[in-house]
Amino acid sequence: MTGSHPDPGGLDPEQLDAYFALMEAVGLLEHQVEQHLRADGGISYVQFQLLGRLAGANGQLTMTQLADGVVYSRSGLTYQAGLLEKAGLITRSQSTDDERATAVTITRKGMQLFSRVLPGHVQVLRRLLLAPLSDEDLRTLGDIMGRVRDHMRSQPPRSAAPRKRRDAR
Repeated sequence: MTGSHPDPGGLDPEQLDAYFALMEAVGLLEHQVEQHLRADGGISYVQFQLLGRLAGANGQLTMTQLADGVVYSRSGLTYQAGLLEKAGLITRSQSTDDERATAVTITRKGMQLFSRVLPGHVQVLRRLLLAPLSDEDLRTLGDIMGRVRDHMRSQPPRSAAPRKRRDAR
């Protein structure tokens, strides 16, 4: 690892600059992606992500499989799936493989919507994220962010943390 930590409780200027640049770039990209998806498809990024995962998985996954691939709370995921189901973009039913699991299936309407918004989504990514990067930059970014993601995913989930107790009054 590079970078020194003169103050164990703080970040040096290079670390701080990298952190702020990352957060600003992610925020700008998220905003543009969200704007595109709302304008072209009337869906949020999370909904697009769910439809995309289903489209890439031969149309069906369990709620657990969806939750494992999406950084979102379980209750939030259930809510988003409910919105997609109400819009006719997915269906939910009991899994034939595991009676405790809920199977989620993308509908024809959901696949059509996903296919319609995908080209514009790719254009936004090409214009904002990929345009300033060389092939080598892209490989480096993929390597770095892959390691960061894997490190973050190796940490215990928030749901494993002990709950804070409220004072009994």
